Amino acid sequence: MKNIACVIAGLLLSAPAWAADWGGLFNKAQEAVSTYGSDAAGMVTEKSVDEERDIGRQWAETLLGAAPLWNNDRAQRYVNEVGLWLALHSERPQLAWRFGVLDSPNVNAFATPGGYVFVTRGLLARMRSESELAGVLAHEIAHVVQKHHLDAVRKAQGMSLGGKLLKQFAIKDKGNEQVNERLLGGVKEVLNRGLDKGDEYEADRMGVVIAARAGYDPYGLPAVLQTLQAMSAQDSTLSLMFATHPAPDARLEALDKSMGSALDAYAAQPQLQARFQKSVGRP
Repeated sequence: MKNIACVIAGLLLSAPAWAADWGGLFNKAQEAVSTYGSDAAGMVTEKSVDEERDIGRQWAETLLGAAPLWNNDRAQRYVNEVGLWLALHSERPQLAWRFGVLDSPNVNAFATPGGYVFVTRGLLARMRSESELAGVLAHEIAHVVQKHHLDAVRKAQGMSLGGKLLKQFAIKDKGNEQVNERLLGGVKEVLNRGLDKGDEYEADRMGVVIAARAGYDPYGLPAVLQTLQAMSAQDSTLSLMFATHPAPDARLEALDKSMGSALDAYAAQPQLQARFQKSVGRP
């Protein structure tokens, strides 16, 4: 089956990531995706994506129960526009991606299965450009593409990696509270413990590539990591980030080893500080 990335390549290359007509470009690309109805490998079925989405929705509800969405329509719309553009350059553009800003002063970002991605108001406040936002969102998109969270829940609950989640956890069976609680217990465990370090390093590597594909300076994510590295480890807003992610200096070192100078040719791509400040301001 023709690779879906090839199907929409012309659309994606027809305008840079900072093109003015966000909406029209998204609509055309999404129409192309829906026409073919498969992922980049042509292997993911509609049913399996629906199952993943069901799990991700419950996961997102858990996050939103802890921190609501920030009441800032302009910022929410802007983060969705940037996120959707990045997702269209990932290996799973067909997912019904949704992006949001959580009204929390804590510095963090989250993703859930099926395409839900969140960044906190506290992390936005420490960013300086759209390329930095793109780097963070692309990192989270990579987690979804690689299904890191699903694998973490399976491991946390002692499930077979090849098993179908809905066969083992009857999510849609409203009367089966025991299995629902077990699933949510696995979700909360992963939220509190975080993903494996290897998953985080992989998401960093994939994230800078996705950002570069989308037309951004790929060094946006390393810039955010440098900002976090410079913050005091005693800062209470960083406690969850540091508890669930490798230290920023370790991530920077791993990225430097994997990237080398391979992406230097893309470093001249835009950072878009002015558009970021206009759209987000100071959260």
